[in-house]
Amino acid sequence: MARPKSEDKRNALIDSALRVFAEQGLGAPTSKIAKGAGVAEGTLFNYFETKDDLLNQVYLELKAQLRDAMIPGYPKDKDVKSRLHHAWHTYVGWGAANAEKRKAMALLMMSDRITDTTRVAGSEAFNDISALLHEGSSCNAFRDQPPAFAAAIMRSLADTTMDFMSNEPEHAERYCEAGFVAFWNAIARD
Repeated sequence: MARPKSEDKRNALIDSALRVFAEQGLGAPTSKIAKGAGVAEGTLFNYFETKDDLLNQVYLELKAQLRDAMIPGYPKDKDVKSRLHHAWHTYVGWGAANAEKRKAMALLMMSDRITDTTRVAGSEAFNDISALLHEGSSCNAFRDQPPAFAAAIMRSLADTTMDFMSNEPEHAERYCEAGFVAFWNAIARD
């Protein structure tokens, strides 16, 4: 009879994987991930059928952590700019505070080993933000740009902002606000 799986071991494997992926890339050996979690390599495959399964689960875990950082205090009843301001601050704050997770997420987002199903599931965590970008477009608050383009601008400017916040933490708030102003000016009509 197989032993029941431990949620603690599963979490330790995911945490180790994201550290190892950030440090060595997605091609890092599973033996290193297992060692970092304090388990035998075979144990990893008791929790994740394949390395691709592990990659997809780490992707979903990182998306969930980012979502959980952005949800508290989300001003659902405020105007578009106020809601975007909240989304921006929580997003770049999470990224600046979690450089290792941010690096792992960037690698995973570019990987062709992340399935379409996983990408859709990860995106569902951000339906409020996606709806906000669509709302801004449909109510003419934004320049004539598709919501996907506005989201791409947000990610690009956020990456630059996070880099500066991480490199100069004494000026983090200034960079955070300057990044939002640049983002807003790039997409908004006013």
